[in-house]
Amino acid sequence: MVHIMQLKFKKILSSFKNAKVFVVGDLILDCFVWGKVRRISPEAPVPVVEVERDSFVPGGAANVAHNMCALGAKVWLAGIVGKDDEGKRLLTQLKERGMMTETIRVDSSRSTSLKTRVVAHHQQVVRIDREVLSELKEDYLKKILNDFKRLSPSMDALVIEDYGKGVVTQALVSQLILIAKDRSIPVAVDPKKGHLLDYQGISFTTPNLEEAAYFAGVEDGKEVSVEEIGKILLEKWQCQAVLVTLGEKGMCLFEKDKNPYFIPTQAREVYDVSGAGDTVIGTFVLSVIGGAHFKEAAQLANLSAGIVVGKLGTAVVFKDEIEKELDNVR
Repeated sequence: MVHIMQLKFKKILSSFKNAKVFVVGDLILDCFVWGKVRRISPEAPVPVVEVERDSFVPGGAANVAHNMCALGAKVWLAGIVGKDDEGKRLLTQLKERGMMTETIRVDSSRSTSLKTRVVAHHQQVVRIDREVLSELKEDYLKKILNDFKRLSPSMDALVIEDYGKGVVTQALVSQLILIAKDRSIPVAVDPKKGHLLDYQGISFTTPNLEEAAYFAGVEDGKEVSVEEIGKILLEKWQCQAVLVTLGEKGMCLFEKDKNPYFIPTQAREVYDVSGAGDTVIGTFVLSVIGGAHFKEAAQLANLSAGIVVGKLGTAVVFKDEIEKELDNVR
């Protein structure tokens, strides 16, 4: 039975190379400052980090696209960068990693979102965010919509990634869903807590528990089971599946007229959870495109998440890493 499952999952993984996906959302450049701490500052009770090196990787929606590319898919990424060094660096990195970047626009009126994490001895010390949160301008909204309309005939899925930086607006979401529905393209969403948008009509979503509770209308501090939250979201958005990530407790999949399906975590040792949700939605979407049932897609997404949290920094998972994990399943 295990051998049959392994063969099925590997067949799904092999289909990723045929997938074409349009990803739209907030583009972020993640900077990691790596160093060591040997003393406390005499000026204030804070550690002094002796910097050894810096590294830069795609973040936000760009990390979702990066994850999908790493798994073999062809990905068109739509979003905004500033006319600055950070924007140039991000675009260069995206091209080097194989993403299609002609759908990324440069807006000279805003800066590229930059998240700087200072890491010492495998421990994040502080994060510094530099960003503009103003909503997407009308002309850029039209450009993204026109790009999706033009490319949609060849797309297998649309992924909307909201990081709350202003690109994902209700106007954009509503029109993207209409275009996708008209062309029978599945729509996946990773929503942002604090940014209450209507996602009715999407196909599936992969929020964490905090995000799921927020969109289900659960007040902070109120005790509501994950089962009830999942049921509310299925009904609210009329979607096919809701995959709620539960951190160290794994995941829970909800489908209409089916019992919740709990999946225990696969992580053996957690080093960094940065971008783990991006890995989940990327693997889940590609698995569904590849013919997986939602339970199978959730299992593969959970396996991927277990691999990526074992890596430092904003990281991605590769197909051979998942296959190696599958070989270890007994």
